[in-house]
Amino acid sequence: MSKLFTLASDFKPTGDQPKAIEKLTKGIRNGLKDQTLLGATGTGKTFTMANIINKVQRPTLIMAHNKTLAAQLCAEFQQFFPNNAVSYFVSYYDYYQPEAYMAKTDTFIEKEATINEEIAKFRHAATVNLLTRKDVIIISSVSCIYGLGDVETYEKLAITIEAGKVYPRKDFLSQLINIQYERVKMDFKRGSFEVLGDVITIFPPHGDTAYQLEFWGDELEKITEVDAFTGSTITEVEKVVIFPAKHQVTTKEVINRVAGEVEKDLEIREKELRASNPLAAHRLNQRVKYDIEMLREMGYVNGIENYTRYLSGKAPGEPPATLLDYFPKDFLCFIDESHISIPQIGGMFNGNLSRKESLIEHGFRLPSALDNRPLKFEEFEQKIGQAVYVSATPGKYEYAHCAEDEIVQQIIRPTGLLDPHIQVRPSTARLWNKDIHDVSEKEAVNSVDDALAEIRATIKKGDRALVTTVTKKNAEEFSEYLIENGIKAKYLHSEIETLERIEILTELRRGTIEVVVGINLLREGLDLPEVSLIAILDADKRGFLRSRDALLQIIGRAARNSEGGVIMYADEVTEAMEAAMNETSRRRKIQEAYNKKHGITPTTIKKSIVDISKDLAGGQKREFKNLSKKDDIKKMIKELDDEMAIATQNLDFERAAALRDQIIELQRKLR
Repeated sequence: MSKLFTLASDFKPTGDQPKAIEKLTKGIRNGLKDQTLLGATGTGKTFTMANIINKVQRPTLIMAHNKTLAAQLCAEFQQFFPNNAVSYFVSYYDYYQPEAYMAKTDTFIEKEATINEEIAKFRHAATVNLLTRKDVIIISSVSCIYGLGDVETYEKLAITIEAGKVYPRKDFLSQLINIQYERVKMDFKRGSFEVLGDVITIFPPHGDTAYQLEFWGDELEKITEVDAFTGSTITEVEKVVIFPAKHQVTTKEVINRVAGEVEKDLEIREKELRASNPLAAHRLNQRVKYDIEMLREMGYVNGIENYTRYLSGKAPGEPPATLLDYFPKDFLCFIDESHISIPQIGGMFNGNLSRKESLIEHGFRLPSALDNRPLKFEEFEQKIGQAVYVSATPGKYEYAHCAEDEIVQQIIRPTGLLDPHIQVRPSTARLWNKDIHDVSEKEAVNSVDDALAEIRATIKKGDRALVTTVTKKNAEEFSEYLIENGIKAKYLHSEIETLERIEILTELRRGTIEVVVGINLLREGLDLPEVSLIAILDADKRGFLRSRDALLQIIGRAARNSEGGVIMYADEVTEAMEAAMNETSRRRKIQEAYNKKHGITPTTIKKSIVDISKDLAGGQKREFKNLSKKDDIKKMIKELDDEMAIATQNLDFERAAALRDQIIELQRKLR
């Protein structure tokens, strides 16, 4: 087998990683459908996944439960596989209000959506990569189980052009329009083309470069890849494939067939509605006939996704075409943080169904709208083939679908770090030891004052602390209390703006802030080696935020520092607390035994804080020397602004700040 993927890393697997890589790889090669990697926080699960991909050499889908984690994973895998195609596939909506009807108040809500052009670019890049190469890794959110457009049609309508061949100009331009490219004069953007004399310039939706086609009559003399914003030449190419500008695309023949089928179904549905709801029948007639007219004239209509069943030729109830259909049959799937991702995937279908049924019942959509949906969970299971579930706290699904020997444990950390010590202290007032807390033996200290004393001791060592509460109000009040007592603290909760959240965490790492107080934002995805203390207030509260798995995730945030410790403040030890402490103790014993056997001294992870003057996409700031025209500068500002928006949305503060600085520089140049 020729090698497609090439793993680039200065490190070799250590600790439990070699055993986990070998066992999971063997299971994949032996055809096991389901396996689980039970990896403690900080054990290098991502590196293990990368090594498995490098060994099995298959196209791979890695699913994460939100855009932030998907972006982090994408960045890591791009570093592991710099010469392979690593793509990012998440929902491209900055804002999305789905179409809905509320019968009780007779209120119809139109669909509203703001598309992030940068994410749309990444989505197109993902599908193009899957159809043109085999060394592909796609990092995706749950967006990959939603309808995308028929892969066979998308591939069939791609236009292959070669220098030296004849392409009748009028027919060629018609082809571009048929696959949803827009002809423009000034606003040159992805998914558009412009014509200047004998030169046609096409800007595909999946990249940052355009193709300049130079014709002599109908003969294509030269194809040049150019920078889409400056027009500067990158390279000359002999052949290029132009994929459709939209995933939902079709041919005129299919449109004519579809229009006829939709008209027949409209007639049937109208008859059904006239008897019970004449107004709904009239409404449906108007809406659907308008859509049919737009389809026949333009080949596209807003809301075309509600007719995808007709376009793809599928029967009612059949699963829609999704990103999973763009993968080859033997692809490998990793589901990261599976204890959250699996339930999330399972809940998508029902949430969509009730909204659609109301629209259909009241004449806003044909029954075919039901087929514009996410996959049902059983459909998802059938499509993913072989899967590896990755989590520090696997859920019921993983245990139910994997035999005992199919759950591979990765407990040992490459750095020798141990799971943190855990203490339980009362929330209510009590006497504390003078030697530890520097207060009078007769002085009563509650959990707040005790946490303050521990935080001061942590800061004195040069480390940082995290405090987790159960409510926003608690977080705000405790952070204010810390500030009043001379501690540099800030709080995090869901209402804090995205960019500000990442800025706060970056300041924590740098030491500008000494403590961050939060709710459930201190769980998955935070890599903060400077933190050696985590204080969990109200640890005995029942609920999701204090479940066994949630507590284990919080505890894991202190596992990147050799002096990491956790204090749970509670008046009783709940079942969840006891289970979390028992599991932590079990892992710690395994880690201590390994360190003793191999003579390893635990060391805090050393991780550089990214220099915000660097552009994380390429490592260097962009040069603007070639930009002289005002229009070029404005285009570049717009492009950078779009990139900054996605960086902000994905909590990538360092990159967003770098892009902001570049925008300011260009704005000065423009003035």
